Order: sequence, then C-alpha cells, then structure tokens
Amino acid sequence: MEILNEFVSTLGFPIAVTVFLLIRIEKKLDELNKTLLLVVEALGKTQQ
Repeated sequence: MEILNEFVSTLGFPIAVTVFLLIRIEKKLDELNKTLLLVVEALGKTQQ
C-alpha cells in the first residue's frame, strides 16, 4: 500500500498537469483550424 501511495504522489501531479495542458491545446487547435478554414475560404472568393 505504501508503494501505491508513493507512486500516486510522485506521478499523479505530472499526469494531471499533462492532461490539463492537452485539453487546453486541443481547444486552441480547434480554434486555429476554424480560423484557417475561414482564411482559405476568403482567399478562394477573392481569386474567383
């Protein structure tokens, strides 16, 4: 049981931070993708 407590206390925080950052980055990437699609669409309209 002591080993399990040590494992969670050692790796729990880095895992939690990693998950938090991955979720934030995913949201930012989705926003960036939408913006790029709008730019491509706008460029397509100006070239026609």
